[in-house]
Amino acid sequence: MTTSNELRLLPWSGPDGKPCFLSTDDSNGHMSRLADNIEAVQLGMATELLDQALDMLVNAATEPDDLRLLAKDLTGALRDTIRVATSRGHRLVVTESHSS
Repeated sequence: MTTSNELRLLPWSGPDGKPCFLSTDDSNGHMSRLADNIEAVQLGMATELLDQALDMLVNAATEPDDLRLLAKDLTGALRDTIRVATSRGHRLVVTESHSS
């Protein structure tokens, strides 16, 4: 039986916003590779959004509606980044405990 700390938190949510998990021993399986690719895209998008935010914040002509949209987009990117970090952190703990 797979314990909860052996499940991989996937970088997307279920229909009700609940977390999705993957139970597998194959880190090169299709779903693991898909999750890795989506994580890479999410982190890349967060980096691009951060660059955009820095540009917008130094521009005194940035409209309030644009700043609200920026805050919404940054919130989503932060949520995704935290999910990636949490997933990777859990996998580090599992890897370390198996090598002991």
